[in-house]
Amino acid sequence: MATIVMERIGRVFISLQQIRELPRMLTDAAPSMPGTVRDTEVPYYFRERYVCTGYRPLYQDWRYYFLSLFQRHNETINIWTHLLAFLVILVRLRQLAETVDFVGDPHSWPLLILILSSLTYSAFSAAAHLLGGKSELCHYIFFFLDYVGVAQYQYGSAIVHFYYAVDESLHRHVHGIFMPAATVLSCLSCLGCCYGKYFNHSLPTWVRKVGQVVPSTLAFFWDSSPVAIRLMSWSPASNDPAISYHFGQVAFFLSCSFFFTFPLLERCFPGRCDFVGQSHQIFHVLLSCCTLCQIHASHLDYVGRRKLYSCLHKSGEAALFVGLYVVTLVGCALVVAFMLKKAKQVLDFKAKSK
Repeated sequence: MATIVMERIGRVFISLQQIRELPRMLTDAAPSMPGTVRDTEVPYYFRERYVCTGYRPLYQDWRYYFLSLFQRHNETINIWTHLLAFLVILVRLRQLAETVDFVGDPHSWPLLILILSSLTYSAFSAAAHLLGGKSELCHYIFFFLDYVGVAQYQYGSAIVHFYYAVDESLHRHVHGIFMPAATVLSCLSCLGCCYGKYFNHSLPTWVRKVGQVVPSTLAFFWDSSPVAIRLMSWSPASNDPAISYHFGQVAFFLSCSFFFTFPLLERCFPGRCDFVGQSHQIFHVLLSCCTLCQIHASHLDYVGRRKLYSCLHKSGEAALFVGLYVVTLVGCALVVAFMLKKAKQVLDFKAKSK
C-alpha cells in the first residue's frame, strides 16, 4: 500500500513540475519574441484611447501572434475573456444536447441558432484581438469577421426572443415582419461597424462610435422588444422561472453597452489600465454574462412555454427562420467583401505614395 501511495505522490510531483516548467518551455519555443511597444510606435488606427503601452509590434510572423496568447500585452485579457466564454458555451451546448433533440425537433432550432451564433461571435472576437495586430490588412480582415459574428449573434437573439418569449398580442402585429426586419438590422449593424473601422484612420472617435453604436442599438431595441414587453407585464405573482434570467440579460447588455461606448476607467486613470482594467475588457465579461443568461432563459422558455409557441408558430416556420439566418450570413459576407476591397485600395494607395 505504501508503495502505491508513493508512486501516486511521485506522479503528482512530476505533473506539478511540468506545469511549473510551462513558462520556460514557451520561452524556449520562442526565444526571439519581441517585447511590447508604446502607442507612438504603431499606426494611429491601432491605438485605443488612453491606452499608452502594451502594443505588439507589427509585421512579425504568425507564430509570434499565436504564441502571444501567453504573453502579457494590452490585448491578452480581451482574448482570454471571449476564449473562455467560447469554451463555457461549448460545454453548455453539450449539456443541452443530452436533453434537447436539436435534429428532430424543429422548435429547438432557434435555441441552436442562438448557441451557434454565440460561439461564432466569441471565437471571431478572440481571433480578432489575437491576430488583428499583425498588419493593417489583417487588422481589417479579422475585425470585419468580428463584426460578422456580432451580426449573427444579433440575429440569434432576435429569433429566440420572437420564437419563445413573444406574447400573443405582439405576435399578432409583427409576425410577418419581425424576422425579416431582424435580418436587415443585423446586416446594417455589420455595415455600420465595418464602416466605422474603415474610417478609423480619418474620422474622430465619436463619429466612428456613432456609426457602430446606432445600428446595433436599433437592432437591440427591435430584437429585444418581445422580452421588454414580457418584463413590463411581469408581476411577482406569476410563476415564470425564466424571468429573472431575462432581467439579467437586459441588465448585463445595458451595462456592457455603456462600457463599450465610454472608456471610463482609462479616461480616469490614463496609462494605468493598459493591461488590466480597460473598459473593453469589462465589456467582454459583461457581454459573456449576458449571453449565458440569454441561453439559459431561452432554454427555460423552450421547455416551459411550448404550448404557447407551438400554437403561435406554424409548421415550417422554424425552417424559414433558419433560412433567414443563412441569408443574414451571406449578406454580412457580402458587406465584408465590399468593405475589405475598399480597405485594400486605401492600403495599396498608401503603399504606392510612400
